[in-house]
Amino acid sequence: MTTQILLNLLIAFVWMLLNESWNIIIFGIGYVIGFFIIFMMRRFFPEQFYGRKIIFIIKLFSLFIMELIKSSVVVAIQVTRPKLNIQPGIFRSETILETDLEITLLSTLLTLTPGSVVMEIDPEAGVMYIHAMDVTEFQNSISKTKRKFERAIIEVMRNV
Repeated sequence: MTTQILLNLLIAFVWMLLNESWNIIIFGIGYVIGFFIIFMMRRFFPEQFYGRKIIFIIKLFSLFIMELIKSSVVVAIQVTRPKLNIQPGIFRSETILETDLEITLLSTLLTLTPGSVVMEIDPEAGVMYIHAMDVTEFQNSISKTKRKFERAIIEVMRNV
C-alpha cells in the first residue's frame, strides 16, 4: 500500500512538472489521474488497492461525526432540562477487537462522544469499563455505537 501511495504522489508531481505550474490544483488533478492509473494497474501490485482503505477510513470518520452529532444533541437536551434527571454510572462492555491499536482507537472514539468516558481497559479479557452520564438511557445507545465502531475499525485495520 505504501508503494502505491508513493507512486501516486510521484505521478502527481510529474504531472505538475509537465504542466509547468506549481499549485495545489494541478497537483490534485495529477493525484486523481495517478489514482486512476494505479487503479488500472492494481493487479500488478502484491497488496490490495489502497483506495479501499481510503473508503473505509472515510466511512469510519463519517460514522464518528454522525454519532458525535447525535450524542451531542442528547447531552444538550439532558443538560438544558429544568431538573437534571440522570443516573450516572459505570458499566462493563466487552469488545471483539484484538490489537492494542484497535482497542485504543475504539476507546478514543467512545470517549470523544459526549456523555461517555472509557475508564479502564482490560485488553487480555477484551473488557472496557465505561462511565455514562445516564446509565439507564446511555447503556444501550453506547453499546450500539460501540458495535458500529468495532465493525468500522475492523474494516479499516484488517481491510476485510
